[in-house]
Amino acid sequence: MSTPDIHDFIAVGLGPFNLGLACLAEPLDGLDGLFLERNEEFDWHPGMLLESATLQTPFLADLVTFADPTSSYSFLNYLKQSGRLYAFYIRESFYPLRTEYNDYCRWAARGLSSVRFGEDVVRVEYEEAEGCYAVHAVRRGERTVHRARRLVLGTGTPPHVPESCRGLGGDLLHNSAYLENKARLQAKDSIAIVGSGQSAAEIYHDLLQDIDSHGYELTWVTRSPRFFPLEYTKLTLEMTSPEYADYFHALPAPTRDRLVASQKNLYKGINTELIDGIFDLLYQKSLTGPCPTRLMTNTALTGARHEAATGTYTLDLRQEEQGRDFSLTTQGLVLATGYRQRLPEFLEPVHDRISWDEQGRFAVRRNYRVDADGGEIYVQNAELHTHGFVAPDLGMAAYRNSCILREMLGREPYTVERRIAFQDFGAPPEPLTDGQVAPA
Repeated sequence: MSTPDIHDFIAVGLGPFNLGLACLAEPLDGLDGLFLERNEEFDWHPGMLLESATLQTPFLADLVTFADPTSSYSFLNYLKQSGRLYAFYIRESFYPLRTEYNDYCRWAARGLSSVRFGEDVVRVEYEEAEGCYAVHAVRRGERTVHRARRLVLGTGTPPHVPESCRGLGGDLLHNSAYLENKARLQAKDSIAIVGSGQSAAEIYHDLLQDIDSHGYELTWVTRSPRFFPLEYTKLTLEMTSPEYADYFHALPAPTRDRLVASQKNLYKGINTELIDGIFDLLYQKSLTGPCPTRLMTNTALTGARHEAATGTYTLDLRQEEQGRDFSLTTQGLVLATGYRQRLPEFLEPVHDRISWDEQGRFAVRRNYRVDADGGEIYVQNAELHTHGFVAPDLGMAAYRNSCILREMLGREPYTVERRIAFQDFGAPPEPLTDGQVAPA
């Protein structure tokens, strides 16, 4: 139980993961949490809220259901309160529209008393006398200070711009700002998209639909050898499980890093339906003649230049299998190059209170804790290197939040699953004889 003016925990950042934590913590007695978000309202990747884009996870992977199916913050309750439950049922799709999911999260945030928007955290200090963390924030130019015994870090991953494109100048854009710049982009004579995943595919499909009416040339450059579909078979989905997180976390760090690099198609692939939709659209566009578009696989971006006089970019490219270098000139440039983890600067004053690995990353324990002393600092989606590709998965968010709440309360307010998979990910503890089954 917190003392006056000292919360049990403060969560920094309000993406879907910390928002789910807020929803699950709200009804719990004996736990006082505060959630700080620098933006003035919830908005999840607004630059990619394309009208027809869907989540890559089913609606059951909402903020709360896998922890508490009876929660009033469930997606189904949102549909009921919005008058769309029957329409969603008749639609017969497990996958909500991304705009719909964003609206659902806004709806949930409006019902929470623990959320403070417009609070930009700038510094965190530890106060020895009180045994708590002082979280300094700025709200509309005014300084605020909040105190808590624990922290939960959910600051997200900022857009990643390749080294060759940093400081280029001009009006290139990251895919996170696509929608607000779409009209300007379509006024150009040529557009190039660089990237390999779902966002690149969605933007390419969106621009391809309007290629006739706007008359631009459209090129998609990807380093991947092919357009990898998101692997969504049932036994593969079992890897988003407590058992796989246990298995992955126990592996040596070099092995974990190698696995993360090899598993990108498990969490960064493209929806199969979207890949097929792109092909079908290309086929339709080709019926009246060659379509002014190119799909370039196995092609890495090695350099880039911008000419202010002509407003064009020259991209240095390399076909990696052939080992051939060539260039591409384009007026519009979209970097669908994903997001990368970045350590928040506001943690610098408490750097010594955090455990770090040899590469300067959070040394995340199995229970999502990163502090050096015990039970004080937890992370959300900053454990890809320690827990594997389940870290950014929406379907495992309620599980992770259940674990964090269990650690903070010393009891289990929501059942934490230990085993859900049929398969074994590691070797049995003892050699098996013929016909023997390893113990669960």
